[in-house]
Amino acid sequence: MVRRRVPTEPWDQRLEDSRKEGRPENLLSREVTLSMVAIPSEGFSCPHWRSNCLSPEGEQKLDIGCACRAKGGTEGAVVSCLPGAEGRLHAHLTETSGRALSLESDKAEHLGRASTSKPPNDGPLWEEALVGKIRTMSALQKSQALEAIQRHIREHTQLIRKEVPNAGLQELLAALNLELKQPLEKTFLFHFYGLILRECACADLVRRHLAGLLELSHQSSGQREGIAVAVGIVSSTHMQEVWAALEHVGRTRFLRTVFTSSDSQQPEPDTHWRWAGSTSLLCYGQMAAHAGAQILPWVDNIVSRMVYYFSCSRYDNILKTSFLSATIMLLKALRQNSTPSYKFSQIPELIQCLLRILQKEPNFLATLFREKIILVIVGLSNLRPSLKPMVKSQILHTCLQSLYTLPPTETLRSSLPPLDVAPDVTALYRKSMQALDLLLQSLISKNKSVDELCFILQHMEPWLKSDSSHERQRAVQTIFLFLKYVVDYVGLTLLTQQKGSTSKFVYLNKMKNFEANARRETEMKFYDLVKVLDGNLTMAQHTQLVLTLLRGLCSHNHLRCDLASQLLLMIVEDHSIKAEQVAEILQGLFQELPSIIFKNTLQTVMQAVSVLGTQHAQETVEVILSLCHPSERQVIPLWKALASNTQLARKVLTLLYMKLRLRPPKELVRFTQQAELISLLALGTIYELLYTQEYKATVRWAFAGVLVGLLTQLHYLFELDVVDGISDYQEDVLDGKPLSPCRTCLEALKGLFWTTNYWEVFAYLKLLRGWELFEHMETYTEGVTLLARAMAHYDCEVKAVLGQAVISLKSSEERDNIVAILIIAEFLNSHELTQYMSRRTVDNFLSLGLNNPNQLVRAMSLKGLSSALRHPEKVMLLRNRLAGLLDGFVGPEPKDVMGLMEILGDILHCLGTQGVGATSLRIAQHLLQLFDNEQADVRGGAILLYGDVLYSGGKKYQQALKNHAFQALVPLLFHLADSCPNVVMIPLLKTKLTFLRCAILLKWEFRKELFGKLAWGRGLSAENDVFIYTVESNLGNYHQFLMQALTYLSSPDRNLKQAAMKFIGGMLQDYFPDLCICLRKADVRTLRKHLEILKQDPDSMSRRFYSSFLEDIWELSQYVTH
Repeated sequence: MVRRRVPTEPWDQRLEDSRKEGRPENLLSREVTLSMVAIPSEGFSCPHWRSNCLSPEGEQKLDIGCACRAKGGTEGAVVSCLPGAEGRLHAHLTETSGRALSLESDKAEHLGRASTSKPPNDGPLWEEALVGKIRTMSALQKSQALEAIQRHIREHTQLIRKEVPNAGLQELLAALNLELKQPLEKTFLFHFYGLILRECACADLVRRHLAGLLELSHQSSGQREGIAVAVGIVSSTHMQEVWAALEHVGRTRFLRTVFTSSDSQQPEPDTHWRWAGSTSLLCYGQMAAHAGAQILPWVDNIVSRMVYYFSCSRYDNILKTSFLSATIMLLKALRQNSTPSYKFSQIPELIQCLLRILQKEPNFLATLFREKIILVIVGLSNLRPSLKPMVKSQILHTCLQSLYTLPPTETLRSSLPPLDVAPDVTALYRKSMQALDLLLQSLISKNKSVDELCFILQHMEPWLKSDSSHERQRAVQTIFLFLKYVVDYVGLTLLTQQKGSTSKFVYLNKMKNFEANARRETEMKFYDLVKVLDGNLTMAQHTQLVLTLLRGLCSHNHLRCDLASQLLLMIVEDHSIKAEQVAEILQGLFQELPSIIFKNTLQTVMQAVSVLGTQHAQETVEVILSLCHPSERQVIPLWKALASNTQLARKVLTLLYMKLRLRPPKELVRFTQQAELISLLALGTIYELLYTQEYKATVRWAFAGVLVGLLTQLHYLFELDVVDGISDYQEDVLDGKPLSPCRTCLEALKGLFWTTNYWEVFAYLKLLRGWELFEHMETYTEGVTLLARAMAHYDCEVKAVLGQAVISLKSSEERDNIVAILIIAEFLNSHELTQYMSRRTVDNFLSLGLNNPNQLVRAMSLKGLSSALRHPEKVMLLRNRLAGLLDGFVGPEPKDVMGLMEILGDILHCLGTQGVGATSLRIAQHLLQLFDNEQADVRGGAILLYGDVLYSGGKKYQQALKNHAFQALVPLLFHLADSCPNVVMIPLLKTKLTFLRCAILLKWEFRKELFGKLAWGRGLSAENDVFIYTVESNLGNYHQFLMQALTYLSSPDRNLKQAAMKFIGGMLQDYFPDLCICLRKADVRTLRKHLEILKQDPDSMSRRFYSSFLEDIWELSQYVTH
């Protein structure tokens, strides 16, 4: 999952806000700069609701709570009872359901603790009076009260584990001008803390105190509950701030301890943070409980976080109870606030976590966990959308396994481990089995069909054959109650109530088998009839039969559609369709395709298309090409069907390549016929298939042919003068207009590299604006040369493309010869070339080009024959010349530095894979010094050439060049903000390319994402992401980064100076704990010294930076002790 970040406002803007409010910047109020999912905030829209609006009639009929609500059900029940439950189950079943939502924890020690969940309007008796007092307080009084409570919590955390002494609290309340005489709960301080924060209007104050609250110890259950209560209360008015605070804790605290395994040599995680995941779970539950009507936009994000913390945390009783409590709070909130039309996308993942808990339960009954989990699953299953059969199957399997495999009822008590208080195992067993009955009733009530009935019973059938008698007995009892409920309340008439229990199951199976056999016999009669007709019809009559079946696919009767599709498949598989019929049949299918409403029918039809394509591949491809314009998405399912097997997909792409090469001369093509050219239809289809998942592997297999085909096609379109619209394309504008032929070809060429994961080649041309060279005939050859150079550099299918180029060089078409020789000439610099082709073979092909009638082909062939690959003695001459040229960098004012760098670049290119050895380090050092040259063109040239030098040292000096590239990261990062356009945007994006090449050389984790931000990112969000990629990819090197950045605080270039301040500010804000570890006192003194210079700086922004971070420097000096 690419991680999406929450954009943060720049430090200078936050500083200005702090200055206006008259408050200092506090360490605990730092913004969260990284988030694992997007949240509703500035810069991001709320998550889209995955729902379909129901009609008013549908909303009246739908009841998401359960099948129907029973009278007198408790408000907290997970399931409000199904139809007729009063007459079927005991009255205490509903009470058990109500208790399942109670957040009172069991007293048994092994059960753990569960947090208390109360809606915002259902607080303690003293809350209303307390809120009234709070609202009369000024902002300063609220801040003072918060500080006092926070200090009191930190100093008296032991009070949370027992009843809070009223005397101490009364003193605190008296100091705050508050007086409460009622008995106080254990979590009163946290409750009070949350109420004050809820009423605060200052978001920064809320963020600061939330950060402090979450930094408390998570060791005790009372502390975890208290933190969660406070967080939940605050979230009712500050949801975004609460979410950001929890995200920050998850990223900076939780992720650092989550992967410490118990069997590893690493020490146990700090008990202060060991149960931080459990606290987070309770916090998300409380957020849901207090969210009220705003729960729906947040519910998917909350659930995803709950699943994440449960999955990544160390499993124990604390995690188990915290997750179950949070889920119950979430479910209660959803039942109170959801609408019938809303669809929840994360429910199956939540159920999977509950099933994991159920699977880990010990094989004895000491708690109500089994009952509560099953009842919560029942409540979740009643939400929209309905559960898929696979999920329901897992639920049934796990629940039956958990309950049926318990020891026999008479030995349940003796199987218990030693406990202080022995539970009533008989009552626990009865309630757990009642929960199971309720689960089965809920499933059948949501889908009142014989298929659903048999689906449920099939999961219980294996237990009837169990070797253990008590397991068989439990299955019989469950089936008896279930079938009794079905007969009495669901309304299925296939069952009748009989004595005994297993007989009902056998009877149901007999009825089901009878129905299936009857339908199968009917279908077989149709099959036999069609086979008889199939062998005695003329071709026209046979075609009409198939077209009749195609019209039957659009029926609203499922059985009729299924039968028509199966008969169609049978006819196609019988090889009875001739090549002459393919066109009419596929055209008829294309007309009926949008009207097919049943998914399994469509799947069978696509299977028939696949078989037809296997039998008549060429005819099928030609007909589908003619059905409509390739950009119209209706035809894509047919192409996908032809990719059902590898051989057919390869045959389809080969046929498309052959169609692409059908290029009549310009003299024979009239203007009105251009759109009808088969090569243009093939081109558009290839472009669409590049982005079709089913063809991904096939495109990779045919990469070389598709590449050369697209390059020659673009040249052909230039010959036809079909260039309208090629330069008007805008990447960031989406519209429904089809692309022009030239633009389609160019976008297909770009997409070929992107979809086959050769994104480095794509990025190389993108950041050098190389793709724009393909937009004009005059620069077309430059574009091919640059593309081939990038492919050789990144070893992109060199062997296959070289083979295809050799074939094209022998072609009689001039355009093929041009593309081939440009590719071969550049591949001479690839270190892989000699592995695939001998020097003699290369000489033969280059000599062949000398006799070509095209002047460019002859010139490039001659250039290839004079390359260093064929003349090894040139390598030493060029290296010696290079060493002499380096002396031109020495001296206070080197002459003609631009010309010198141009010559160096040419020599590096001529040497290719031969490299320059140790000289590359000297060149890199000289170029690094030119990064800060006053002349913009010198800076840009040095930065661009530096990227080439990094790859010119060979394997022996690769590590040394990596170290040098690391030294250049901070200067390059700052030069992204260079004020001169020649460095970044016009004519080449030199700095961005070299920065990306450094990242690729250093093998950063998020290289592709970094390119996306460099190429298309805009504004502060992109700057922030590039900063994060840089820092996060170099863990442990913060010290070097900070020291490098300090030197730019005295830069005369205002943009570089501002970039340095942003970088240093970001490091101090977001990586303060890491700096405390890696810095030494001397480094802090150096940092203070550079900041002191800014105190007298005439620039107001520099002075604000100094005043903003002076407190951070002082605080840093307190933490750094070595």
